[in-house]
Amino acid sequence: MTRRRWIADEVSGDRAALLGAHASHLVKVLRARVGQSFDIATDDGVHEGRIISVAPDRVEFILGDVLAPGKFVDLTLLLSIFKFDRMEWAIEKCVELGVRTIVPVMTRRTESHLVTAAVKRATRWQKIALQAAEQSRRSSVPEISVPVKLADAIKTQSGIGIVLSEVERTETLKSVLESAPYGPVTLALGPEGGWTLEELESFQGAGWISVSLGPTILRVETAAIAAVAVTISTLS
Repeated sequence: MTRRRWIADEVSGDRAALLGAHASHLVKVLRARVGQSFDIATDDGVHEGRIISVAPDRVEFILGDVLAPGKFVDLTLLLSIFKFDRMEWAIEKCVELGVRTIVPVMTRRTESHLVTAAVKRATRWQKIALQAAEQSRRSSVPEISVPVKLADAIKTQSGIGIVLSEVERTETLKSVLESAPYGPVTLALGPEGGWTLEELESFQGAGWISVSLGPTILRVETAAIAAVAVTISTLS
């Protein structure tokens, strides 16, 4: 039977702790007791963690050796803000696939009411990322940043910058990744309706590479999941 994995809320030396709702679930639902063992994920990998103290809002562990070292593709996703129910589904699936950072982006074609509401959604998006990371047995929780304007996001790319464009006809995502130097990758996904010409020119001016996912026009959430899956499988 696979042992339940938890991502530590607090780590100090060979000690780790689950806090708040994490601890409450472990205590009330799983009936945690001193001496029980669980897989505990920290920044350096996954450890066997043995419970040494239990309280309603705090469960402490002593950590054993690393069972599985942390390993991931350093992938940042610039995700244009779109309808929240579909966007949250995309965030969940991209986290399961292995994205490291998601940056919600405000673009020219982002609906104004979504821009206004997006700032208040950041906490919910982070919670979705945490739950998806634990469900998929990741060793760390991806960062979900506060929403930013596209101009700022373009300037702060990590490593090679790749923008998905429905007007690109030559370069494919897979071919660019296969020839790219090893290192961080940042993918940019446009909004419903696609990037404007001015936005694509801004990417080009900043040295981003424009690529295609194929001849069909995909919904934003489909394109995000497909692009992350291709990137992870190509670079892993």
